[in-house]
Amino acid sequence: MKGVRAQWEEGRIGILRAVVGISVTLIVLWQVLGGSRGDDSIGGSHWWDSIPLLKPYVPNFRGVANTEFYDLKNYRGNSNGWQTGDRILFCVPLRDAAEHLPMFFKHLNEMTYPHNLVDLSFLVSDSKDDTMGVLLSNLQTAQSQKDRSKRFGNIEFFEKDFGQIIGQSFSDRHGFAAQGPRRKLMARARNWLGSVAIKPYHSWVYWRDVDVETAPVTIMEDLMHHGKDVIVPNVWRPLPEWLGNIQPYDLNSWQESDAGLELADSLDDDAVIVEGYPEYATWRPHLAYMRDPNGDPEVEMELDGIGGVSILSKARVFRSGSHFPAFSFEKHAETEAFGKLSRRMGYSVVGLPHYVIWHIYEPSTEDLKHMAWMAEEEQRKLEESKIKEFYDIVWSSGFEDVRDDWTQERGSILSNLDYSALGDGAKVQVDWSEDGDGSDVVEAEHPIQADFDPEKN
Repeated sequence: MKGVRAQWEEGRIGILRAVVGISVTLIVLWQVLGGSRGDDSIGGSHWWDSIPLLKPYVPNFRGVANTEFYDLKNYRGNSNGWQTGDRILFCVPLRDAAEHLPMFFKHLNEMTYPHNLVDLSFLVSDSKDDTMGVLLSNLQTAQSQKDRSKRFGNIEFFEKDFGQIIGQSFSDRHGFAAQGPRRKLMARARNWLGSVAIKPYHSWVYWRDVDVETAPVTIMEDLMHHGKDVIVPNVWRPLPEWLGNIQPYDLNSWQESDAGLELADSLDDDAVIVEGYPEYATWRPHLAYMRDPNGDPEVEMELDGIGGVSILSKARVFRSGSHFPAFSFEKHAETEAFGKLSRRMGYSVVGLPHYVIWHIYEPSTEDLKHMAWMAEEEQRKLEESKIKEFYDIVWSSGFEDVRDDWTQERGSILSNLDYSALGDGAKVQVDWSEDGDGSDVVEAEHPIQADFDPEKN
């Protein structure tokens, strides 16, 4: 029995050796006969790619014209993407943004993320100003810089109107009644842009408003190195001194609360909850109010809803089906609904309470009224000052101030009085000459009547 078992074991080992040998031979033949990656393919690399036998299979499209191959596992988004060559797509919706575009491109030009890895996509919609012309001018300047490292990668811009009837003033855009319809229209615009702009080779997608006034030049690396699927900074805005200097701006980044859930359950299916309005008291913890000026900018806060001023997301979040709902999703729309939907799909959504960027100050209707009143008050005070100055001149030239003269004359009048020689009923002799300054006047011990009897007058 032992001899039979030994023969059986030797036979099994021999078969395994033969299978391994044949497999190795086939792999070597595949490498030699052209099974390597084609020149037209785009994909990432791994440490094992340097070992011929361990290279992953990639179809060879060398002989097929206009064909590209993408292995999407190579574009999942690395936390050190600037070192691994991760391409990032900037998605920028624009509407009547001509005055803000120069500031936006200044920020772009100063960013430290490798510009050749940054692709730009713009969607111009419902604009009445020269947004498209100013955009083209700034792009021409950016792409013709002598320093080629400052030039960006692929650039696309699209145009589509959505019938936006809500004005662009601060009060129009932030008025309570406008919020639901406005958010849904903005969601449509974002989805149109994302659907045509995100390419297979993009690892990250960055949504950015053009009216950000101040942001760190390292914002891409600062957000990316957290390695989260969706991440946003805190957004504040400067204010005039008479309004308190600074204020939280973006209240759309928050954690869900019991009060918020109860409110959602009480509303119609198509309702859209918006933050910062007394009509919807949700009592949610807002990212904006968690800011500590001395806090650690690395601290993370898990979020449910997010604002849209500055969103960095891994491209695979959108490839998986998450988007900006243009309808009421859990009683929210657009970016807040995107946050909720992404969390529902299992992605991480966080904010940085102590890492702050600054939005421009846009005066509300009430602010404009107050500013007009302040201007009127300043003008009124200026006019009053001019009138007072005029009357001072008229007074000084039209009337003689005799107070100083009287001081001198009084001395002359009283200088020659001999109070000791005067008795009751004596008349006072007055020297009206201008000699003397009254320094030798002697006060009488008793009041002296100057030939005046009150009973007779």
